[in-house]
Amino acid sequence: MRAHTAYLRLNTGERYEIVNITDRVEAELSKSGIREGLCLVNSMHITSSVFINDDEKGLHADFLAWVERLAPFARDGYAHNMTGEDNGDAHLKRTIMGREVVVAVTKGRLDFGPWERIFYGEFDGRRDKRVLVKIIGE
Repeated sequence: MRAHTAYLRLNTGERYEIVNITDRVEAELSKSGIREGLCLVNSMHITSSVFINDDEKGLHADFLAWVERLAPFARDGYAHNMTGEDNGDAHLKRTIMGREVVVAVTKGRLDFGPWERIFYGEFDGRRDKRVLVKIIGE
């Protein structure tokens, strides 16, 4: 069994943003030479997420509106913010949207269903963040 590890760097221009990282993950899979196995993709920050869904702008707007209703931004609205932070909402949004995805690798390709793509969800942006890509297999 072989393994390939890469770190994708992201820095979004907005506090909240959804970024399609599928091409970057596929590039790492290609570099790995692994034909059969598993690909783990996870956000290494507690205020951002990785998830799989459709690459459709209206859906992305819906996601951002939905998590904002569930955990609205408020400088004074969270006990976490009493520590001097202003991102209590971002921690909750990350929990809702998820930390990671695992995708099967079959014949050297990510084995997706129709329309599936990998996304990075940022909820406390405008600073450097990392996403781990770990591919294991043969």
